Amino acid sequence: MSLLKPIVMPSAKQKVASELRKAILSRKLKEGEVLSLESIATQLNVSITPVREAFQILDWDGLIKLRQNKGAIVLGITDTYIRDHYQLRAILESSCAQLACENEADLSTLEDIMKDAQRMIETKEYAGYADNNRAFHSEIWHMSGNQKMENMVSELWNGLSMGNMVTEEEYAKISYKEHEQIYQALQKRDRQASYDAMYAHIMRSRDDMLTYYN
Repeated sequence: MSLLKPIVMPSAKQKVASELRKAILSRKLKEGEVLSLESIATQLNVSITPVREAFQILDWDGLIKLRQNKGAIVLGITDTYIRDHYQLRAILESSCAQLACENEADLSTLEDIMKDAQRMIETKEYAGYADNNRAFHSEIWHMSGNQKMENMVSELWNGLSMGNMVTEEEYAKISYKEHEQIYQALQKRDRQASYDAMYAHIMRSRDDMLTYYN
């Protein structure tokens, strides 16, 4: 019997969707800008297929509008979009945390992620925290045991919140403190506390984004 756990990685289309969403929300890609499949594929060093699939995700999400045989055009960001986006993420991610408690999921990988985050903060290696943050969240999605929910929330991921508004140090320390609360609730198998801690974490991200845009 294998003692190793498979590493869960986002699909190519999810990675592309995440990068494009991040670029749009951080205004690197501006309202009205035209996106071509070929240009995005070249910039991200991927084939056209995952870019086309990512365009469909972002079109459904309301961030871009597909143009027949002409790629897509970037739409504007509104308060309503931000509120809807983060509310959906909060519901899905909080439910993942709750399901992880119900499943009595193995927390060993999450524990390693938390230890790695603590080491980064103690050694002031804040630049690597964004990847750790993604790993923390994606492990909880996986622990839910619900593949469809995991795929949905992965497609919503953008990796943004305080990262654009404060220093890397402040971002890492605040995020890690909130991750600790989520992790402790998961350790106790406390379904409601896990849900509430994750929900508060995502809503704080929402409030940060609303502050950033207003």
